[in-house]
Amino acid sequence: MRLTKNSTLVMIGDSITDAGRAQPAGEGNGDALGHGYVALVDALLGATYPYHPIRIINKGTSGNTVRDLKRRWQADVIDLQPDFVSIMIGTNDVWRQFDSPKQVDSHVYIEEYEATLNDLIARTKSSGAVVILMTPFYIEANRDDAMRAQMDRYGEVVKRLALTHDSVLVDTQAAFDSILSHIYSATICWDRVHPNKMGHMAIARAFLNAVDFEW
Repeated sequence: MRLTKNSTLVMIGDSITDAGRAQPAGEGNGDALGHGYVALVDALLGATYPYHPIRIINKGTSGNTVRDLKRRWQADVIDLQPDFVSIMIGTNDVWRQFDSPKQVDSHVYIEEYEATLNDLIARTKSSGAVVILMTPFYIEANRDDAMRAQMDRYGEVVKRLALTHDSVLVDTQAAFDSILSHIYSATICWDRVHPNKMGHMAIARAFLNAVDFEW
């Protein structure tokens, strides 16, 4: 497995990562890691590799875009001196373009998204941490849907940056697409953004597959 023994993994992103985590730092017992994919990853790692402890810190924050990550990157990532950092961001960068079309100051267009994410990856690699990039997703089977099409474009940015930086890639959209070929999207998520437990398990499974977890 790519996650090394006694290492620290910071998982950062928006509400999908946050999932009700403890503040100011999401780690510890109970629901401190939240009720989403971060907690599931931690549970599966602990149950499968009890002899291979990995400290996980949830630094997801609801409503965040890549701009917000940039503002808090030093304190919430670099200062923690992690060995691994997973980044899943982009949902709100795209969503605000659709649910708040007149509030253009809240829109993070694709050029800014790519440049900012590229900078965060470079800073993280310079600190010595391994970067794991997770694509943003939209739980909609119709790829011609306007928001799904835009989310796919942002996902392609993540894939391109993963190649550029030789980072681990987690294609969360592909994980959902395999489910959506059998199940209607509302079964996983009423707003097509915030998944239920099954959806969070799909994300956790995709993440663990990407780091060579042995099921």
